[in-house]
Amino acid sequence: MNRYVEAARPRTLPAAVTPVVVGTAAALRPIGEIDLGRAALALVVALALQVAVNYANDLFDGVRGVDTPERTGPRRAVASGLISPTAMRAATAAALGVAAAAGLALAWLVGWELLLVGALAILATLGYSGGRRPYASRGLGEVSVFVFFGVVATAGSAYVQDEALGWPAVLASVPVGLLAVALLVVNNLRDIPTDTVAGKRTLAVRLGESRTRRLYQGLVIAALVAVVPVAAAVDGWWPLLGLLAAPVAVGPLRAAGHAPLGPELIPVLEATGRVQLLLGAGLAIGLAVSPRDLLSLGSDLGSGLASDLAYGFGSGLGSGLASAVAAIAGA
Repeated sequence: MNRYVEAARPRTLPAAVTPVVVGTAAALRPIGEIDLGRAALALVVALALQVAVNYANDLFDGVRGVDTPERTGPRRAVASGLISPTAMRAATAAALGVAAAAGLALAWLVGWELLLVGALAILATLGYSGGRRPYASRGLGEVSVFVFFGVVATAGSAYVQDEALGWPAVLASVPVGLLAVALLVVNNLRDIPTDTVAGKRTLAVRLGESRTRRLYQGLVIAALVAVVPVAAAVDGWWPLLGLLAAPVAVGPLRAAGHAPLGPELIPVLEATGRVQLLLGAGLAIGLAVSPRDLLSLGSDLGSGLASDLAYGFGSGLGSGLASAVAAIAGA
């Protein structure tokens, strides 16, 4: 396998595809009128950001010595010497460049408010494990994953179709985001021993093994329960197809409660990915065949929100981006 493909961690990419597919299916416009060009651009943004965060995490954790030979899981490119830090910085910048280019195209087609969302997503990508105080080491990685790989990616994919926010997309972002967080939680549960030694205080390290196991189980169960409000928001119960993921979730829920830390949790991680794919597919199909005579939250919501955010954050956004770029350049 190509070293850059390996470093991109292909098995994590479905986590970027699922919210785009679900969000596009949740758009209020008739399914036959979906703009495939906009959907494709949203997918490119999501995939490029996922690759970028994987590259950046590999880079920063490799340079800081967080990744060691004792680490469980896929080989890390920088720590193993497979890719030099300089080359990984360039790869991270390239992935962010692809995301930015697709995002700019979407902003031109939809509205300037997407530029703000994109800038915040880039900051989140680099700040996860980069900078002076990476927020993954402060136990905040799960919050960012829920926001950007749940709410923003799902509701945003519907927004680029409708240029408005509808309840189905907002509600559908919850189970999608919860399962994305569950993937991160079980990954960090596996890495508690090595992260503790490296001083990386993830939420799992802070909570401890027992509570992290319960957190994972709670997230998966909550994601399944959160499918019901999505179905209630449409004129029909087709989105309950997402609950077909429930039988598949039984195995990882049980294993997460007792599997030893380390390699034994890798099957749980893989099974959680399958749960996310199946739940997402069921939700997407259910939403796609549901009637479209739904009430929008308001066509001006996106631009109004963007204006409010710009007023509050605009003055600091430029310096924040500069700091993030400096972080990757100085890694």
